[in-house]
Amino acid sequence: IIRNVFEDPRERAMAIGMWGAVFGLSMALGPVLGGALVDSVGWRSVFFVNVPIGAAAFVLTASLVPESRAAHPRRLDPVGQLLVIAALSSLTYAIIEGPRGGWTSDGILGLFAFSLVCFVALVLYELRRREPLVEMRFFRSAPFSGASTIAICAFAALGGFLFLNTLYLQGVRHLSPFHAGLYLLPMAAMVLVCAPLSGRIVGRRGARIPLVIASCAMLVSALMLTRLTPVTSPAYLLIAYFLFGIGSGMVNPPITNTAVSGMPRSQAGVAAAIASTSRSVGLTLGVAVIGAIAGGTLSGAIMPSFAAATHAGWWVIAGLGAVNLAVGWLTTTEWASRTARATAERFRETPARERYRQRELAPS
Repeated sequence: IIRNVFEDPRERAMAIGMWGAVFGLSMALGPVLGGALVDSVGWRSVFFVNVPIGAAAFVLTASLVPESRAAHPRRLDPVGQLLVIAALSSLTYAIIEGPRGGWTSDGILGLFAFSLVCFVALVLYELRRREPLVEMRFFRSAPFSGASTIAICAFAALGGFLFLNTLYLQGVRHLSPFHAGLYLLPMAAMVLVCAPLSGRIVGRRGARIPLVIASCAMLVSALMLTRLTPVTSPAYLLIAYFLFGIGSGMVNPPITNTAVSGMPRSQAGVAAAIASTSRSVGLTLGVAVIGAIAGGTLSGAIMPSFAAATHAGWWVIAGLGAVNLAVGWLTTTEWASRTARATAERFRETPARERYRQRELAPS
């Protein structure tokens, strides 16, 4: 929607930044309001509260969002959808059950093998489809591939961060859900501040600066939290959360802007959908992987030993920050820009070839 409404690259980057700020606001209010609802009404209320929100979103979308459908509607790809579901669900289940069932057990190895087969089959099948669910040609663009990789790593780090901290604050520090949400306010506040700033920087200077800042902030925050103990000072925690919020706020606008920049209008929705899916995949895998690592090193009750059990998870999150730093730098070079221009040009040439072919086949 943002790509089709905001044609100018600078305006689009700023709009994506504002969208990221709203994301930060939801992060700020979500844990606090969710904690208050759980404490006062019960855990089921956090699901029921989404019903009026969803209804309002439906009405506002129907009345305010302009039409942006493609001239030629894309056909459904049920085979591709089934392969994606099978690959991700089997991979996630294997990661979650690995510590309990044994990483080398026949069942877990079979799930990993099945997931790999599904991913390979998906790539081979989508390459042959005229209107694929996942447009593999996008990945010829180094910035697009980098944006997808960074989205997976950044949101895996975010998912792991929220998972570990929620259990630590409530299980080790014995905070209520409401007070645990208050602890995360500095992180969410920095997302609210940094996302619009990142959008402005992307519009004026490109994606490299926000990506470097985001990666370094996440890396330093995770390294700080590798020293987590049951009695870590609140000030130390808040500084680490503050830094992670800077990283989360800075990373979102360059991901979305890079994914859709240069793509024809007809392909912008597909490109944005892949970037959005990368975020969701990252969140899912982040919780699964970090949870499995923490659970695998946990011994005894959660109360005293969980803080030490999180250290391996924080090292993984630090590694994700380092990966994003390297990928962000590589995919903002002149070489990467050339691959993006070449990919966009291929998509512009395809409709012209199709129209020429149709004229050739038309009866005279």
